[in-house]
This record gives sequence, C-alpha cells and structure tokens, in this order.
Amino acid sequence: MCSVVLLGCGCPKRSMGWYHATQILDETRGIGATLDHVVEPWYLSEKAIGAPGSKEFAQFKSYLENKGVKFYAQAKDVPPSEPGKKRLAIISSRTQVNPTLFEEILPNTDAIFLEKPGAETVSELEQMKESAEAKNVPVYMGFNKNVSKYSTKARKLAEAHPGSKITYIHNNNYENTPASLGECFERNSEGILKNMAIHELALAATFHEVSVDSVQSVTADKDYSSMETLKGPSGNNFTDFSKIKFGVTTKSGIEVIIAADRCGGDDSVGVVSDAAGEELGRFSMPDEEDAETIKRAAEKEPGSMPYFFVQDPDYLALKQRVVNSVTTGEDADGVATIGIAVDSLKLAEYLTPILKEQLE
Repeated sequence: MCSVVLLGCGCPKRSMGWYHATQILDETRGIGATLDHVVEPWYLSEKAIGAPGSKEFAQFKSYLENKGVKFYAQAKDVPPSEPGKKRLAIISSRTQVNPTLFEEILPNTDAIFLEKPGAETVSELEQMKESAEAKNVPVYMGFNKNVSKYSTKARKLAEAHPGSKITYIHNNNYENTPASLGECFERNSEGILKNMAIHELALAATFHEVSVDSVQSVTADKDYSSMETLKGPSGNNFTDFSKIKFGVTTKSGIEVIIAADRCGGDDSVGVVSDAAGEELGRFSMPDEEDAETIKRAAEKEPGSMPYFFVQDPDYLALKQRVVNSVTTGEDADGVATIGIAVDSLKLAEYLTPILKEQLE
C-alpha cells in the first residue's frame, strides 16, 4: 500500500482536495493507497474561524480522524513515513499556496501529485521542478484529460486524417450569476487559462507540438468569448474570462482550437474537423460507458460540484497510474510531468495578454 499525505483538503463538496480524499477512502475503488495525513493551512488557521465552509470542514475532519487520519496546519509537522512504505504527497491547495507546500513536503515524500497549474508563475514552477530533480523526487501533474478516453479517441481520429484539426471544449457548471462567477474568479484568481483551460493547453503541449516558441498565430473568437470584472466574496474586483475560445496555429501548420466556458455545463468534448471544416467525429466526457459510475458517485455525495462526478473515472485512473508508479517503479503511462506543466503555464502566460487585447 502507498501512504498518502493530502496537502490542501479545502471545502467539502467544492474543493478538489476533498474529492481526492473521498476517492482514496472509497475501499470499493481499490487503488492501493491509504490516506494517513492531511495538511490544511487555511481551515486550521484562526482566520478561517466562521468562514464559509468551516463547519463542513470540521465535520469532515472529525469523520477522517475517526478513521485514524492525522491533521496538521503545516507540512513541516508531518512525521516521516513508515520504514518500507512508499509515500505519495497530493498537493491540491490554492495555486498561490502550492509552491510553499511543495518545498515543505519535498524532503518527506517519495513522489508528488501536483494539481494544475502547480504555481501562479512559470518561474515558481521552474524552481519547483529544479528542487524535485535535485532530490530525485518524481512530480506527476493532475492533468486528467491526458488520460481521458474522449481526448485519446479524438487524437487517434485526427492522426488518421492528415490536415485535420482538433477543437477541445471544456465546460464547467457554475451558475451564470455575478455572485457565483465572482466567487469563482476570486477562488481561481490565477485566471481561466491557468486554472481551467490549462488542461487543454497541456493536451496541446503534450500531443500537438504547441509551445511558446512554436506558435505562429493566435486568434480569439470574439462572438464566443466574454471578459468580465466581478466582485468576489472579499469585496475585491476580479477580471477574467467567463468563457473564452481561441485558435492556435504553429509554425509547422498544426492548428488547435480551445474553448472554455465556466457556465457551459458538465462535459468536455473533442471535435475533429477536416481541412474544409467538415466535422469528422465528436467525442465526449462523460460517455455512455461512464454514466453508471457517475450516477453512483453523485448519489454518494449529493450537492457536490457536478464536474467532480463527470471527471471521476479519469481522476481515479490518473491516481491509479501514479500509485502504481510509486509502489512498483513502472512508468505512469500518459501522466503529465512537471515539465509539461511548465510548458503549459508558459503558454497560459503568453496567451492571456494577447487574448485580452484582442477582446478589449
């Protein structure tokens, strides 16, 4: 069994860290890992007393403690792993906190699963990469779409039709209201390209030779896209895209289109079109095969963010490959590394000002 330290549990039913915990705790999933320690800097601080989600977190903490899980406010307080037992650190806190948690847990783990985008800036992520390489600790990224069925099927169809292009569509299910989007903008203040569309940028970087150096042109779809300034729960204003669509063409002629909509629904789609724009195939996540799994997950945790259940099979497969790699030393096939994360974050930083200028 692999021992897991979760850094960043967050608010139950809203935060990805919480969902990682529920998947690991579900003995019916059997991924070969145990959740032994949780580091939660925010909800275990005095500032969080009475804050939204604090009551729900306290209830979840009590539930986990009854199962023997230990809680800490700081990563440095986590004890060394048991002799002969491999440890995996899953870092799923707010993006701006990730670099500190990363450096603190690095000397005390055998591998790291880092949620996207990993850090707010390229320089931070590059420093994290260097630190991990110096300690020979592999870092896997939470880009679940790298192992998704829909994206794999879309790429295979595109490969069979030279000259075709792929459109990657990513939808979330936030309510299209100032309050809901304002909370989303503040909680994901790194911006939609670094937070949501980073999955699609990782696909472009991993499989389509898209990088800052290879980009020939970028074109925003003005009819589709929307940029807004909204107040978050703190009362501060945050400016971001509520939805964005753009095409990237490389110097070698590869074209990839990416669309992300915070209020577009629960699915992700890969569309393959020929050179004339005729659609050759469309693949979705979830598909009919996943419907029953998603239904069971939703029934078990009612009231959760819907995208948890849509992505449930992929996140389980992703963690399973990482756990297998940690315990056996085998390759984590298809799982993005921190190197891919650096390339993807570079793309996000490069593209954001270009798209904002085109949409102003």
